[in-house]
Amino acid sequence: MPNVHIFDHPLIRHKLTILRDKQTGHKEFREITEELAMLMAYEVTRRHPVREVEVETPLAKTTGWTIAGQEIAVVPILRAGLVMETAITRLIPTARVGHIGIYREHDTLLPVGYYAKLPPDVSDREAMILDPMLATGGSIVAAIDTLKQHGCRSMKVMAIISAPEGIKKVHDAHPDVDIYTAAVDSHLNEKGYIVPGLGDAGDRLFGTR
Repeated sequence: MPNVHIFDHPLIRHKLTILRDKQTGHKEFREITEELAMLMAYEVTRRHPVREVEVETPLAKTTGWTIAGQEIAVVPILRAGLVMETAITRLIPTARVGHIGIYREHDTLLPVGYYAKLPPDVSDREAMILDPMLATGGSIVAAIDTLKQHGCRSMKVMAIISAPEGIKKVHDAHPDVDIYTAAVDSHLNEKGYIVPGLGDAGDRLFGTR
């Protein structure tokens, strides 16, 4: 699939298996989600531009490297994306953070937006959109729409598990946006859940039903 990057790192595959297990409690589920988000962000930023700088160690001057190019805006989709945000801002503490609130209407499965607060300079940043599950794709498309309406032209989607239907919906609407994921599963069921998936990520993260 074009513009879809599937991670096959052994640690990512191992931790994803723990998330899938229905016996994994919400405390461990949340911790593993954070670890997975950090591992995935490490891979997503692998080709981020750097520039050479001079630094003085306790012994001598030497050459080092610092992040260059566009700064990053981390944009989780509420509520499940919040746990991924926590991990990534530890890895990239200079990132600005925006939040987009979207829920999926149970009967129609259509996204309903209810909140958006973005960094004022988001148009100058590369946005990293976070959601553990890319299922129908409606929420991700709505989030991209919102960012583009605020002038953002550079963005990536990071989802732990994706469904083919959701990937297609995102790329039909926004073919310029790359998707990074740890797995592309079989399909969506009649309720819009990813199969085999891992259930409702938000409920399992926060211990709700």
